[in-house]
Amino acid sequence: MTQEPTTLARSTVVRVSTDERPASGDRTLAAARAAADSVPVVRTGPTGITAATPLVMVTRNGQTAFYGDPSPATVRDLVDELEAGTVPTADADAVVEHDPETASLPVPERGPLSVGRRSVLGPCGWVAPLDPADWSFVSTDRTADIAAGGGLLGRGRGDAATNEPVSNVWETASETDGDPVVVCNANDASALPTGDETLLSGAPMAVLDGIAAVAEYVDAGDAVIYVNESRSDLQANLREAIDAAADTLPVVPQLVAGPDEFRAGEPTAALEALEGADRVEPRLQPPAPAKRGLYGRPTVIHTPRTFAHVQRAVAEPDSVDADAADPGTRIVTVTGDVADRATVELGSSANLAAVREAVEMDGSFKMACVGGVLGGVTRSLDMAPTAQSLRAAGLGTNGVVELFDSDRCTVETVGKRARFASMENSGRCVPGREGTKQLAELLRDIYDGSFESDKIRELGRVMRQSSNCQVGAHAPRPVTTAIDEFEPEFRAHTDGHCPSGTCTEKL
Repeated sequence: MTQEPTTLARSTVVRVSTDERPASGDRTLAAARAAADSVPVVRTGPTGITAATPLVMVTRNGQTAFYGDPSPATVRDLVDELEAGTVPTADADAVVEHDPETASLPVPERGPLSVGRRSVLGPCGWVAPLDPADWSFVSTDRTADIAAGGGLLGRGRGDAATNEPVSNVWETASETDGDPVVVCNANDASALPTGDETLLSGAPMAVLDGIAAVAEYVDAGDAVIYVNESRSDLQANLREAIDAAADTLPVVPQLVAGPDEFRAGEPTAALEALEGADRVEPRLQPPAPAKRGLYGRPTVIHTPRTFAHVQRAVAEPDSVDADAADPGTRIVTVTGDVADRATVELGSSANLAAVREAVEMDGSFKMACVGGVLGGVTRSLDMAPTAQSLRAAGLGTNGVVELFDSDRCTVETVGKRARFASMENSGRCVPGREGTKQLAELLRDIYDGSFESDKIRELGRVMRQSSNCQVGAHAPRPVTTAIDEFEPEFRAHTDGHCPSGTCTEKL
């Protein structure tokens, strides 16, 4: 029987890029397939740019025309023209000439897809995500040696090596007595960072390949992907991807669902959930998971972003500059007061301010919160997206930039984040349990005319230094950075005046 050519092997093809929702793009896909006779129509995963979803890409002999969210009637016309032997370019959002054999989405010269670069995100939206034939696996004959020597840092709050060299964790796990296990921590109850979700939906084979490469490096025979129990759609896609690649991968991960709780995304809390603990809370460290992790075994815990970066480093060694302080790229979700969120990828030499070009703001820019719900507040994004630059600016590194317009009240914004921390901390340590409550109370006091800036800063210092969990340690960050940037706005509230005109009630 003649094997059907893969999506990448076809010189003429219609791609319909959709997001992770089961029904996303169904009408568009159905219209394309109904009109197609000889031209193949392939459903691909998300590109990361939601404004143009579903995205139809019409390709023939190294030329691709892009159409964002077209009507079914338009889709039928596009397919008809391609069937006639011509790429329809007249009304396209973009037209790109590219290598006919490219495995990475061709980047238009302008528009949201042109922001940053597409290295780790390259396959997203371009390859058939659940077809192993569209993927060149590296774990079948190589381990993660190249990534280990490249100085790659862990990415995301769910990573046990966040902003630290992953090689240190791998070496510890390899040298510790016991059978190592690899965990991919993809359980993040926060809707803000979507980089992991984009990769798991658009390029799951890359993540699975990275997991297997790391498992081979540390000589682990077992691996686990830990996901949010509420994401049944993502679980279904991952099960299909795992089953499809099972005969190829040297290590096939098990899929396990965990609680839909913010705290459950912390690396050691993830281990508690995987072990079936009645109460999910972070573990006291040391020992680190690499020494004593899942069921007491040496455990490597990374996010999907980290595993995808490992895969890219092994597949293309030149993509990682081992001499850089933060080798590789950073995947950033841009959200907030924007028309549509976007997930983009920036190199270490880029400027973080470039993310604003990927979205349309609802109003004029006032500030940004960088690093997630407990990230840092800033007026300026004029900095590199590296871990070192972001931490030096007092910001977070969890791959999120929330853009806020002039209607946003700074006090109300950070007050809600302090209240979130007071409810979502594990309660295991006093700084996390009581400190977050005190922080929220000090912010509520502002509405009663009392703004104790020094007390807030001292409380923040104690919480950062002594909290056992990430929630307690990071909860002060939105507040203290906002005070640094907008102290007059805090003082105005003590006089009953909200400069933005939007804060009308006490938190």
